[in-house]
Amino acid sequence: MTITVFIRYRIDPFKRELFEAYAQRWLSIIPRCGGNLLGYFMPHEGTNDIAYGLISFDSLAAYERYRATLRADVEGRANFALAEEHKFILGEERTFLRNVVAVQ
Repeated sequence: MTITVFIRYRIDPFKRELFEAYAQRWLSIIPRCGGNLLGYFMPHEGTNDIAYGLISFDSLAAYERYRATLRADVEGRANFALAEEHKFILGEERTFLRNVVAVQ
């Protein structure tokens, strides 16, 4: 069963450019570490402090392998450290979703 991790970020609206650079780096890191990146989404109009990331995996086991690979990835660790240093992520929520499929 495919699962999608839906990440809701609360970001500092005065540091959106830093968050966008952070998200851009994940565009190459996540696929290399085993995630199927559906995308990162930035505020455009309306609420200016919420961003989203969506990543799919073949299973929860695949997600756990990805997390282990990501923790060992030099660029991944550097990206996490950048977020901690600049504190542009104020909060993060993860929801694990599955697709609704047609019943045959």
